[in-house]
Amino acid sequence: MEVIVLAGGFGTRLRPLTEDRAKPLLPILDQPLLQRVVEVVPSELIDRVIVAAGFGIEEMRDWATNAELPYEVVLSVEDEAMGTGGAIALAREHLSGEGPVLVLNGDLVSSVEVESLLKHHKTTGALATLSLWEVEDPSRFGVCELDNSGFIRRFQEKPAPGTEFSNLINAGCYLVEREILDNLRLENHSMEREVFPGIAASGNMAGISFTGYFVDAGTPSSFIQAAKVCIESKRFSSGFKCCESWFADGARFGDVTRSSIGKGVHLGDSSSITDSVIMDSAWIGDGCKLEGCIVGEGARISADSKLSETVVGHHSNV
Repeated sequence: MEVIVLAGGFGTRLRPLTEDRAKPLLPILDQPLLQRVVEVVPSELIDRVIVAAGFGIEEMRDWATNAELPYEVVLSVEDEAMGTGGAIALAREHLSGEGPVLVLNGDLVSSVEVESLLKHHKTTGALATLSLWEVEDPSRFGVCELDNSGFIRRFQEKPAPGTEFSNLINAGCYLVEREILDNLRLENHSMEREVFPGIAASGNMAGISFTGYFVDAGTPSSFIQAAKVCIESKRFSSGFKCCESWFADGARFGDVTRSSIGKGVHLGDSSSITDSVIMDSAWIGDGCKLEGCIVGEGARISADSKLSETVVGHHSNV
């Protein structure tokens, strides 16, 4: 099948890392975020990946041309914000196959089971099927009601505490039939708020929940969390795991806990790294203490620095 990845955002919540870098290409362990999103789909199921992109287009094109991937990558470029519905409508011109299209939110690192989603979609004969995740507090989300036959009947947007009829939210991975795609407007609109409720009301929307992990990697703290779940679940093909941390091949050991250490990173003597992401070629001086930080590629942290919940841009000096 063909896959559309919604990756058109500017990544403002991850600045300064995204000021000169496309967010989908920020590394989580040994792969860009975009590949982390797509790797939940078994490669034998993918014909083509269409990336709905709106920023860092030349950088994205260069990556798509040179990356060694088991599938074709095509960019669908948004000149202006289109919303999720408009972005999918714009990507239609790059679709060439038949059958349902899988849509992935470009920020989500999860353990969603795409094969189970596809099986449920075929079994129910639905026009759209959502992957669902259970949350403790649904008041920050839009929730949906799933009946005993596996169909979604209605949605409820950000319910006040105690008024929710469900704890299940859209997990940003869904299958949509071509007839739904063909009717999408080529203008800014939302799949979640404007398209899905109508499909559910017609009785043609299914849903299936999954367990494991579900992380929106769009903020500094959740980006670090995405790296940590990838370490815990051994989602890496190079480097090695030690002390709840991941070290790139050739990386130097040190006092590192629940963190990722990229290639060519210098860890100064007596430095301490906790719950952090240190990207390739960063230099951490002697006696530094970093907790809950992201340090960009080639950045330099001077000796005896104490940083907490700080994002350091690529090639910056602190």
